[in-house]
Amino acid sequence: MAAIRLIILGRQGSGKGTQCVRLVEAYGPVHVSTGDMLRSAVAEGTELGLRASALMDAGDLVPDDVMIGIVVDRLAKSDVVEHGFLLDGFPRTPAQAEALEEILSDTGADGVRAFNIEVPVDEVMERMLARGRGDDTEEAIRRRLDLYESTTAPLLAWFEEHGLLSVVDGLGTEDEVFDRLRTAIEAVSE
Repeated sequence: MAAIRLIILGRQGSGKGTQCVRLVEAYGPVHVSTGDMLRSAVAEGTELGLRASALMDAGDLVPDDVMIGIVVDRLAKSDVVEHGFLLDGFPRTPAQAEALEEILSDTGADGVRAFNIEVPVDEVMERMLARGRGDDTEEAIRRRLDLYESTTAPLLAWFEEHGLLSVVDGLGTEDEVFDRLRTAIEAVSE
């Protein structure tokens, strides 16, 4: 199989992190998370990293143009070019998805595919409450999930309209979900 280019989406508590680790082990792509990219750009002192650092230090969100620039830089690195990527936390908006599509078409790379690990809100709420983290109050979880819904619904719609979205049932054991993900990936990679 050629180098894969995946985007993993899903509500908090859907098991995304666990499945990302397993997908990297199974297929060998570079796990690229927005947090890691931002920290790396800041540590390297790149122009975009310095802009992002100033914004984050001021408590502001990093705007699309800076985030897209950081992603462009990261996806151009040799490890990603050779092994493909598993994007986690990017894109977050349809504008970022369009930019990613353009980045990939400019490099002549095969397209990207998004996989949404679908777990009902009630189930992720139970999972997150069961973790017992101090900031995981029912109200805080509901607020994060509401924000996810409002910001991610347009992104899911964008991927669906472009024929790039696969929805995977996220209920069941880690192995069952991984088997479904692997089946979905292999179905679109043929």
